[in-house]
Amino acid sequence: MIRWRRGEVRELLPSWPGVSVCLVTVTEGDGGKRSCRALAYTDLVGEPRPGDAVLLNTGALDLGLGTGGYALVVALPDRLPADREGPGHLVKARYTPLQATVEGADEQDSPHHATLRDADGVAGMPVVVADLHSALPAVLAGVLRDRPGARVVNVMTDGGALPAAFSRTLGVLREEGLLAGCVTTGQAFGGDLEAVTVHSGLLAARHVLDADVVVVCQGPGNLGTGTPWGFSGVSCGEAVNAAAVLDGRPVASLRLSEADPRPRHLGVSHHSLTAYGRVASARADVVVPLLPGVFGERVRAQAAPLGDRHTLVEVDVEGLEDALRALPMKPSTMGRGLEEDRASFLGAAAAGRHAASLL
Repeated sequence: MIRWRRGEVRELLPSWPGVSVCLVTVTEGDGGKRSCRALAYTDLVGEPRPGDAVLLNTGALDLGLGTGGYALVVALPDRLPADREGPGHLVKARYTPLQATVEGADEQDSPHHATLRDADGVAGMPVVVADLHSALPAVLAGVLRDRPGARVVNVMTDGGALPAAFSRTLGVLREEGLLAGCVTTGQAFGGDLEAVTVHSGLLAARHVLDADVVVVCQGPGNLGTGTPWGFSGVSCGEAVNAAAVLDGRPVASLRLSEADPRPRHLGVSHHSLTAYGRVASARADVVVPLLPGVFGERVRAQAAPLGDRHTLVEVDVEGLEDALRALPMKPSTMGRGLEEDRASFLGAAAAGRHAASLL
């Protein structure tokens, strides 16, 4: 449950659009004090200033979970933001204390409603499906390496962070003009467009944002329990099905690692084997990167059973490492960069390369 704390903003720290990061003095239940970083979503709670009282949720921080080391600002109780008027009747983070009303691209009052009402497919558009948010820049690098002019859109699911603003990756990729936009779906919010489902998100990406390629992945962070079915990446299989039913071309990016200390994620992660091997009922192109040596042989052997229900596509990785190094941010997954876990990023980039070949 929520761990409530009161605090006071001492200092504003480097931040990014939609997010204000603060150094906060927290008052504990026994009256003790400590300092921590706190993250405020400015569209939800307003702009913190030094000296402001804040109400905080410190639960994930105290448990050491994947929040990036932040407490979360729930409210500035002494200086509430002004009411925001505007269109939108789509409620996300529904029935939580911070539910937010946004304008959905597919709702009746949206200027895009008629377009999405009449759209029934994405006309063979490649849809790359990836487990982790960290795969997004790598897939993008693979697409743009071979098709520099392609318009790539992210459809963000709600398995990880719900606010798109939490992703510094999204912000940088859009600022650099590499990503054409983001559509937030389900309970996720804050993208360039909002959609109710992955299906309507794919339609919005194609027919409103003119996407050539879509990358479907969850926001930063993911949930896993070490059990066969208790992980948020199960949605990858569902995304494959959504792409196929809309006449897209599903491209399955394997979650790979050559450095993860957990055996279930070494080589091809059990997340990919379950999502694509048991959840995805539609046929996809499963991209198997041609990695060298014993590790490459392991990946090919682990992926082989997926060929019973999908098309295995072996993709050369030549030139993809240079494309990854040219990204405006350093790729990172689970705290590991390109030098520590090259296979993770090359696998995603290879999926992007294959998607580019389908255009």
